[in-house]
Amino acid sequence: MTKTVAVVMVDGPADWEMGPVLAAVREWFGMNVITATEDGQPIVSIGGVTILPQRKLADLAPTEADLWILPGSDAWRERIPPAILEGIKTRVAAGKPVAAICGATVALATAGLLEDRPHTSNSLQFLKDNAPNYGGGGHYVDRPCVSDGLVVSASGMGPIGFAVECLRILAPERQAMIEEVRASFAREFA
Repeated sequence: MTKTVAVVMVDGPADWEMGPVLAAVREWFGMNVITATEDGQPIVSIGGVTILPQRKLADLAPTEADLWILPGSDAWRERIPPAILEGIKTRVAAGKPVAAICGATVALATAGLLEDRPHTSNSLQFLKDNAPNYGGGGHYVDRPCVSDGLVVSASGMGPIGFAVECLRILAPERQAMIEEVRASFAREFA
């Protein structure tokens, strides 16, 4: 059965944060991608690309997809839709993975999902400033991307590591191909 990734977005998602992972899962790994927003209405990315979501959040069951990806956006710091918070808590409680990058890590922190597991974000101070109830600072790791196999968190400057960790969750049996993906992007800095 083909795996499915749901991209759950708020307005202004960062193009570069979701681009590598979505291209890899769809083109190289043959998985399906579903896009969803709170109300199902079009949103505009930071780069000015209009995204027409396939679903509104109420039509996406929390455990439906194999992975939920939450791309970063400045909007995560202003308001986190309650349905997203409930959805990610339900997923993790059911053992279904969630991956958040950049500003979307605020949703993980607000949902209490970073209290007891290694995680990262744009910085420790970023989480403290934007998630008032965040208390997981003792588990913060200063790296571009961190995963415990259930919750993936990444800095906005870690889209390739983010893609690789998402692929490891989705296709653990394809480690050689995942390494090829990582190595192909790493060539730019060789």
